[in-house]
Amino acid sequence: MSQYDYLVVGAGLSGAVFANAARRAGKSVLVIDRRDHIAGNVYTEDVEGIQVHRYGAHIFHTSMRDVWDYVNRFAEFNNYVNSPVANFRGNMYNMPFNMNTFAKMWPGVVTPADAKAKIAEQVAAENIGEPANLEEQALSLVGRDIFETLVKGYTEKQWGRDCRDLPASIIKRLPCRFTYDNNYFNDRYQGIPMGGYTKMVANMLEGVEVRCGVEYKELAASQPDIAARTIYCGPIDAFYDFKLGTLEYRSLRFETETLDEQDHQGVAVVNYTEREVPYTRIIEHKHFEFGTQAKTVVTREYPADWKPGDEPYYPINDAKNEALYKQYEELAAQEGDVIFAGRLGGYKYYDMDKAIAAAFELVRNELGAEPTEA
Repeated sequence: MSQYDYLVVGAGLSGAVFANAARRAGKSVLVIDRRDHIAGNVYTEDVEGIQVHRYGAHIFHTSMRDVWDYVNRFAEFNNYVNSPVANFRGNMYNMPFNMNTFAKMWPGVVTPADAKAKIAEQVAAENIGEPANLEEQALSLVGRDIFETLVKGYTEKQWGRDCRDLPASIIKRLPCRFTYDNNYFNDRYQGIPMGGYTKMVANMLEGVEVRCGVEYKELAASQPDIAARTIYCGPIDAFYDFKLGTLEYRSLRFETETLDEQDHQGVAVVNYTEREVPYTRIIEHKHFEFGTQAKTVVTREYPADWKPGDEPYYPINDAKNEALYKQYEELAAQEGDVIFAGRLGGYKYYDMDKAIAAAFELVRNELGAEPTEA
């Protein structure tokens, strides 16, 4: 007899949504995580009274009312609106590309018509037919000035390659807003859970047995019958010991320090878009919750090559990796009592709301329950 109805591997958002629904459905659930904490990549920890996003900035935004109502059951959200700025050689530009950006970049450009004409003029000057790479794609969308100032260096740091060596398909569009609006997201609902994401996930997992610092393979080897069914939110290729090959990711490296000053940069996120600056952005965590603490905590974010054993962040969804994932997906379909879920189980990049929505679907399919019912 199995000790639990469900073993959930991974205590991030996907696992927490499922575990919460399974507990409410009367199922016995064990959640494990190889890390020493819950909440996955949205984990926040208290430093000097500031909720620090250990794995990079996570700003909740969605237009899905059911998702928004769901997370508000477990946390009170503030009214934080993401309005990052970009630093290019000491000049500051508003993000996303909007009229404030264009007016700063091109003195004399003050109306939407001015900006559209300027961009059209620069695009025409490039005379690009079918873009052969990311650089040509970007130039054909926004022209030389925006590309050189705000796209080129940041993108090359993010991917570790020259823009001319990246496929055009990476950039489907570069949205330009012809309004004086610095709100980065178009979504209707936006904010940060007050007290941090870890507290929110802990509330989701209330009443569920959770064990941290546990490796799935070790647990499965020592107690193969621990659960009747497994929800596996880890890397799908690792589940199969990489026997078909290794799926590739881009990784990140973080340098975090506490500064004896009240306000370091005046905003939560500053992107550094020149290639010569090795990090892509600096996060000042206190601004996510409008903090007034005497000290501040900042994190520099460095894109990094990935190798097995490193933390996987961004799947490289090119043709080679997608073909390999399909092979693993075919293997997964043969697993009777293991269901693969989450960004690592599905080899997808998920925004937080999309991860929760996908977990809702899993709950409906697996439990026949409505996850949004209190």
